[in-house]
Amino acid sequence: MVQAGGGDDPDEAEDAARLFRDAVRGVRPLATRTTPVRGPKPRPRARFARADRAAVLKESLGPEPPDPALAGGEELVYQRPGIQNAVLRRLRRGEYRIEREIDLHGLNVAEAKAALRQFLIDALHARVRCVRIVHGKGLRSGHRGPVLKSAVGAVLRRTGAVLAYVSARPADGGTGAVYVLLAP
Repeated sequence: MVQAGGGDDPDEAEDAARLFRDAVRGVRPLATRTTPVRGPKPRPRARFARADRAAVLKESLGPEPPDPALAGGEELVYQRPGIQNAVLRRLRRGEYRIEREIDLHGLNVAEAKAALRQFLIDALHARVRCVRIVHGKGLRSGHRGPVLKSAVGAVLRRTGAVLAYVSARPADGGTGAVYVLLAP
């Protein structure tokens, strides 16, 4: 048996034990605190997610402003104020991973707008960061020019969750497709 005090003297061990008892004489054990058992914490929800989805629909329903840059089949480029040029450069180079894609070929303008709106709502709901929209180059649109391209540009500009977009690289459709960067 190991004795308190560390020595072999029994009197020293008794003195140490007595000193300890004297030191802890009025001490009472702490009351145990019981915390109520709670279920799992609820999943956090985005406070403005429903409002963002509604804003996508509202912004895309307004009249289309004519965009003269689209008439000649030019490249689509847009960035919201506050978005750095480096972000646009990375988007143009295809450095963001495309998480979803929609092809609007063969749809009329009304169908394409409806499909695009739903696609954007679903992408925002799934927290997708970057998408590709294939709208075509409008080669069969005749004198009207690229009709779907113009409609896509108008919907994207009025969608608050769109941070930037730019025409795709030639390997991904060139001026017939667009990369879109969405707000996280």
